[in-house]
Amino acid sequence: MIDSHQHFWKLERGDYGWLMEDMEVLYRDYLPEDLVPMLEQFDISGTIVVQAAPTYEETLFLLSLYERHDWIKGVVGWLDLSSPAFPEQLKELLNHPGVVGLRPMLQDIEESDWILQEQVVENVKHLHKKDLPLDLLINKKHIPFVLKLLKALPELRAVVDHMAKPNIAEGELSDWKEDMKALAQYPNVWCKVSGFMTEAVPYEWRPEDFNPYIQHVLDVFGPSRLLFGSDWPVCLSAGSYGDAINIINQNFPDSLTPEEKEDIFTENAKTFYRLNTKTEESTR
Repeated sequence: MIDSHQHFWKLERGDYGWLMEDMEVLYRDYLPEDLVPMLEQFDISGTIVVQAAPTYEETLFLLSLYERHDWIKGVVGWLDLSSPAFPEQLKELLNHPGVVGLRPMLQDIEESDWILQEQVVENVKHLHKKDLPLDLLINKKHIPFVLKLLKALPELRAVVDHMAKPNIAEGELSDWKEDMKALAQYPNVWCKVSGFMTEAVPYEWRPEDFNPYIQHVLDVFGPSRLLFGSDWPVCLSAGSYGDAINIINQNFPDSLTPEEKEDIFTENAKTFYRLNTKTEESTR
């Protein structure tokens, strides 16, 4: 299996303004040696590590981990998409093997329509020319603007993180289903089955609580455009690494073939993120 969405952080770096002392289990360092036992226990052959801070320095930190651990297959980093200097910064970043995508932290940006700023759109076009995808960290308030972006750039490759974070604890479903159906109309938009436990009531959820959400993304995106992601260590605030896997398996319909399951848990991550060798990546 390939885990398409996990994080590392080191508090003393000072990048992580969203991490607070009252977040208990999350307020500590999480580094590769902390994840290795889970990878071994659940037979995970590789991961995609995703940025957790809006700084270039954190992306370089993650790339340094990529260089030291063969099982880190790629890094989804961060650059300021609103900067006129973005093209030059991207060129510099791509000198580092391992970059497989970028993620603006849209959920933490005050303006819901930030993604439609003229400079941002121009830089997204430049990203697309480099065949790099966007990870979309969004919820319902962002979706109308993301849809406008996709209408203007229908060939853009993007993946919706955490199924767009429906409020599972409060039973949000019908409007979310329409939003996901609209996003799925764009064939280059994929979806990560991840981050669902933290949208439910922590530790009080039941596996079946997630069934309508997992079933719906399976219906609208199909098994060829879904990626498994643990969202470790964020998932630890609501469950365990094993829960992230078991909940998905328990909510898959019996009609899903072994090949389709393998796509979701392994092959789709390879395809979406273009997981090539370091030599191939360095020539991009």
